[in-house]
Amino acid sequence: MALRRILICGDIVWAHEEVKQLFDDLADVVRMDSPTRADFLAGLKPGGKFDGIVGIYRHNDSAGQIGVFDKEIVRALAETGTVKWIAHNGAGYDQIDVLECAAHGITVSHTPGAVDEATATTALYLILSTLRHFSNAERSLHAGTWKAPISSGATYDLSTRTLGILGLGGIGLRLAHFVHAFPMRVVYYSRHRVPDAPAWCVYVDSLEALCLEADVLSVHVPLRDETVHLVGEREIREMKRGSVIVNTARGKVVDEEAMIRALEDGHLSAVGLDVYPNEPAVNPRLLGFPKNVLLPHMGTETQDSQRRMEVRALTNLRDFLCDGRGKDVVPELRSKL
Repeated sequence: MALRRILICGDIVWAHEEVKQLFDDLADVVRMDSPTRADFLAGLKPGGKFDGIVGIYRHNDSAGQIGVFDKEIVRALAETGTVKWIAHNGAGYDQIDVLECAAHGITVSHTPGAVDEATATTALYLILSTLRHFSNAERSLHAGTWKAPISSGATYDLSTRTLGILGLGGIGLRLAHFVHAFPMRVVYYSRHRVPDAPAWCVYVDSLEALCLEADVLSVHVPLRDETVHLVGEREIREMKRGSVIVNTARGKVVDEEAMIRALEDGHLSAVGLDVYPNEPAVNPRLLGFPKNVLLPHMGTETQDSQRRMEVRALTNLRDFLCDGRGKDVVPELRSKL
């Protein structure tokens, strides 16, 4: 009996041995080698090099060759009649049109939890550096000006500040535990109160209330249509003058123009960003504020997290092959199973 075919769409960097362990004698593993979208779409047709694929492991890196999994690609996958599972490597999955997948009976999984440690650590660094101006101080040292541009009157101990967490999922909760060590006061807003949140992690019942209380607002919500510019002009102006925004989620969750206006008039003292609306492009106006801390989407750039992400995505695909369904289905599709 011929083995079912699965497609590796994006490089496997760390989990080569796990691929063998998970799929030997279970599936025919095919590597996506298309240099263009047109070549990929042609390969999906009957008799093409990807004919008969039943499941796909996907990494965002593949977008460099074939683009995101938009309606065109999803419909082409559906037309095969065989593709039923996309195991995405990543907690965020905004590069996949999941509603189009649902319309065609294709399930999408992601890798929540695998990214919590690395992304929360990134957010912690951004909080520390924006409140203490460490990034600006390091640039000053390299420039030979010691700490001339640093004013202690504009910096703070974390124990004197309140952190507002927007979205107390795995990453947000991990960050809460990190900052509690200082201790930093923590308040949070999510769609629902988190039942297992520690008592010192205080729930507020609206985004407005969160913004009013936070000295630092840290963003941890996925990018969906309803979260585009979730933090906009009104929310930013509700924050205290001199406050900070930290974003390790997705750039479009925060209204960049509103954020820059607040930096220009001093309502925000700084921002700490690891994500941007049009990556890898970075708005050059952000570079004009020396207190800002800007990273090139480093959130999951550790070998430990990336191995966990690869293995978790691959395991979701293996579970689909073995059991007819995998774990970690994206929230939009859970009710459809």
